[in-house]
Amino acid sequence: MARYFLEVSYHGSRYSGFQKQENANSIQAEIEKAFAVLQKASITLTGASRTDTGVHACQNFFHFDFDPLIHDHFLYKMNAILPRDIVAVKIMQVPPTAHCRFDATSRTYKYKIYQTKNPFMEDRAHYFPYPVDLTKLNEAAKLLSGYHDFTTFSKRNTQVKTFFCTVETSEWVQENELLTYNVKANRFLRGMVRGLTGTMLQVGRGKMSIDDLQSILLSGNCSQADFSVPAHGLFLCKVEYPDSIYPSP
Repeated sequence: MARYFLEVSYHGSRYSGFQKQENANSIQAEIEKAFAVLQKASITLTGASRTDTGVHACQNFFHFDFDPLIHDHFLYKMNAILPRDIVAVKIMQVPPTAHCRFDATSRTYKYKIYQTKNPFMEDRAHYFPYPVDLTKLNEAAKLLSGYHDFTTFSKRNTQVKTFFCTVETSEWVQENELLTYNVKANRFLRGMVRGLTGTMLQVGRGKMSIDDLQSILLSGNCSQADFSVPAHGLFLCKVEYPDSIYPSP
């Protein structure tokens, strides 16, 4: 059988996350259903990065094995079947051992905040109408790059074997009306970006000091992190692979 990577993009508001689950709709379920209609065959998709309920993705991946050759018009027909808020962006045959989750070298997320009421942003950014200090936010963001153990910023009931992550980029930027947290790492824990964002916002508001944040990081106690920022402000923006598996454009 040939192995394929399927690149997808989606608005996550109507879905209970990326991965298929019982009694709830998901990105995976919709794509498997569309594939069955199009190809008259069922497949099992393996996902690259699990996004939670309500989280969006500019880029995410599945891989699957399929024996017949995928037709050139696959993407066009697939998108005609998929709901309007899920797009199949690209499909590529990859080496038979390629794994879209384990072979990924990095993931990049953005968390978007707006501070002036705007009805056109309400389902794709977090409304946070409080003054924040961008300099303090970036002091907090820079601190994270010096740590690897992010136990504090992982929600409970996770099945991971290690809480170690390598953060390559961590910064806050003002992009017109949006205040955006950009973070890139080799891997992320469940709830990690939202926990980091919510906790750093407390630093930006002066409710917490950099020393406080450092103590929270070292504590390993997730009850000290602030996971309260909503899912709809979070975007998975990029998943990267070695060029031998999935070349960058």
